[in-house]
Amino acid sequence: MEESPGMNPKIPEFHPQVYQPEEDTYLLLSAVAKEIRNSDTVLEVGTGSGVIAQACSERAARCIATDVNPHACRMAHSMGVEVVRTNLYDGLKGPFDLILFNPPYLPTAENERIDDWLEYALDGGPDGRAVICSFASGLHRILKPYGRVLLLVSSLTGIHETRELFAENGFISCIVSEKTTEGEQLVVFRITRDLCRLK
Repeated sequence: MEESPGMNPKIPEFHPQVYQPEEDTYLLLSAVAKEIRNSDTVLEVGTGSGVIAQACSERAARCIATDVNPHACRMAHSMGVEVVRTNLYDGLKGPFDLILFNPPYLPTAENERIDDWLEYALDGGPDGRAVICSFASGLHRILKPYGRVLLLVSSLTGIHETRELFAENGFISCIVSEKTTEGEQLVVFRITRDLCRLK
């Protein structure tokens, strides 16, 4: 487990239908520790076990988490996280200062689908970017004008392609953290509005 300065997450009780903290979780958590401000209102989309949201709630002014998986919501709630069961950020008003997302990014063909709750944490569609695309399309509505997004992406998903996707939606991005594990490159993007494109 990689240490995250200033953020010491609790480890929740295991549930087989919830994505458990892995290398990607701790890479994102490490980036969050460097980015988060005490005055931030934070949204974690797809909280899973609740590890990141729980750590954020100790540092930020307020942290809300979402997940579509009822088992994940119960797990996060047991960690003391303020959690809403919804798809991505549907129904939330915002806006938020900081939005976090470790999306389902595994490229998944129709015949590879396992059709259970855990799949929501893994299945990124045929190119691995289906959920990321949905996330990006409505981001302007819930992100403050000078807000920031930390998004974890894998080389399996297409790092350059993901960057282009956000650029097309009016955002700029830079890599703030990365790690190679088992032949897969993991990166954390810091994403902000492209203010030059605002009218």
